[in-house]
Amino acid sequence: MTPEEFRKAGHQLIDWIADYRAGVAALPVMARTAPGEVRAQLPPAPPMAPEPFAAILSDLDKIVVPGLSHWQHPNFFGYFPSNGLLASVLGDFTSTGLGVLGLSWQSSPALTEIEEVVTDWMRQMMGLSDAWSGVIQDTASTCTLVALLCAREKATNYSLSRGGMQAEPQPLIVYVSAHSHSSVEKAALLAGFGRANVRLIEHDAQYGMRAAELEDTIRRDIAAGLRPCAVVATTGTTTSTALDPVEEAALVAGRHGIWLHVDAAMAGSAMILPECRWMWQGIESADSLVLNPHKWLGVAFDCSLYYVRDPEHLIRVMSTNPSYLRSSADAQVKNLRDWGLPLGRRFRALKLWFMIREQGVTALQNRLRRDLANAQWFAGQVRATAFWRVLAPVPLQTVCIRHEPEDLAGEALDSHTLAWAERVNRSGGAYLTPAILDGRWMVRVSIGALPTEREHVAALWRLIRSAAE
Repeated sequence: MTPEEFRKAGHQLIDWIADYRAGVAALPVMARTAPGEVRAQLPPAPPMAPEPFAAILSDLDKIVVPGLSHWQHPNFFGYFPSNGLLASVLGDFTSTGLGVLGLSWQSSPALTEIEEVVTDWMRQMMGLSDAWSGVIQDTASTCTLVALLCAREKATNYSLSRGGMQAEPQPLIVYVSAHSHSSVEKAALLAGFGRANVRLIEHDAQYGMRAAELEDTIRRDIAAGLRPCAVVATTGTTTSTALDPVEEAALVAGRHGIWLHVDAAMAGSAMILPECRWMWQGIESADSLVLNPHKWLGVAFDCSLYYVRDPEHLIRVMSTNPSYLRSSADAQVKNLRDWGLPLGRRFRALKLWFMIREQGVTALQNRLRRDLANAQWFAGQVRATAFWRVLAPVPLQTVCIRHEPEDLAGEALDSHTLAWAERVNRSGGAYLTPAILDGRWMVRVSIGALPTEREHVAALWRLIRSAAE
């Protein structure tokens, strides 16, 4: 493809994306595709001769779109908002078009320095002090792994430079909320702690970690000759967006010299609203934190921000400095290869940079406030209706609900819940994700797709009632 052919095809593709976004509300929200149906429409072997770009675009319409659940649909209420504001899409497109890599500052200086600027912009937008330094990673899973690796090396005085964890005389222990994301346990396993050394701390009636139980568990482990290493507190848990008490956890971690990592993957976006910052009161005492601007804020996936209070410790753990990457500027610049796992990095900062500049902070704040208000309105409708329950606090934009007819309980109630959620999803009118809370199935209503307005939430409530009642 020549630059001129690219120009023509690019215009066609931008038009196609714009038409998709403009018309996505007319599509069924959840894919109705049977397993293997998409693959069956594709040739088993690659084409030997080039195909016209028009054929590729045609297959987007015929094969790809019918095989998608549409996350940018106004009636998408599943999982979490995974946004792609069109300005951010253009930033991602630009990054790919430039085709540069950040192996070092010297390999693409603008890549590094724009990333420094936008992570600091986000720091300011969230009201964090200038003690924090940020870097862009791919997902929260990677950020949590990096945090636990740093915690491990702090606790062992850099065992990686000696015999590693297998040479340590005491097992290291990680403490997590019982409602933490599955990626936290996965990160602990990948960092070498072992499942037996991950402690699940019980939660209170609001599903937040009990700080007193955290303290007691740490003391028991110390008495047993074990070495506490890290606490992971969650601001906005996956199931119900519950809030662990960051300030209390920080006091416990501080007393015992333990690394505190805060997972704010979802709720971190809300911290651009001053009225929401109570949710992570005490954050300035944490060692690291993660938030995902690709959840709810509007950045195209993938874009996770990892912040640390001691970047020199992070660099010492992650640093790699082969001769072919060294330059005379190294003493004056950040080499972001030393701030995470991969050597190379994409120009992810562009999609965040484009979005913040095109939207402005006020417009981003207004959209999040719209979603918070819609969640409170929806929760109010549920609470006011007989045989319907809101099962957890609603600090953010996710509402956990269940329809509880008088004659149903236990497994029969579970079957009823899953059945009406499936009816909603199969109708094409909305997409919801069930989950288990307190051992019973319920339905999460996650409000925050870019085009979702009050009218869509009201239509969802009518559809849910029809499907359940």
